[in-house]
Amino acid sequence: MGPRPAGAPLAGADLAGPGVGAGHQALPGGRIRGMSATATTTAPVEVDRPSDEDIALPDVPWLVIVWNDPINLMSYVTYVFQKLFGYSYHKASKLMLDVHHKGKAIVSSGSREKAELDTYRLHAHGLWATMQQDA
Repeated sequence: MGPRPAGAPLAGADLAGPGVGAGHQALPGGRIRGMSATATTTAPVEVDRPSDEDIALPDVPWLVIVWNDPINLMSYVTYVFQKLFGYSYHKASKLMLDVHHKGKAIVSSGSREKAELDTYRLHAHGLWATMQQDA
């Protein structure tokens, strides 16, 4: 089949493309015989109502807890609190004494990511620390 002469009408097969199947015929102008140009369907609109599970809860802070251990010196624990959290000597000493006498102290709070980082840094300094979500 050679090139089509200028001005020659297009054959139906030349216009057939994807989507033109049996029972349909391609027409000039890109129309397809057997298919309505105005045939549209609309589906009913469904609206999902939020369930109790979808209701956003307020952000509850995460707590970082340092636990007492028999290994680290009290002066070292005070130093770590000052270094990691920027606490004054007085505040770091108070938290260290809470750890020593009460067995634990909350040393930091915030987002989950912050609590994870603080816990990791305390572990890196040899302290026993955990995190939990505030109740």
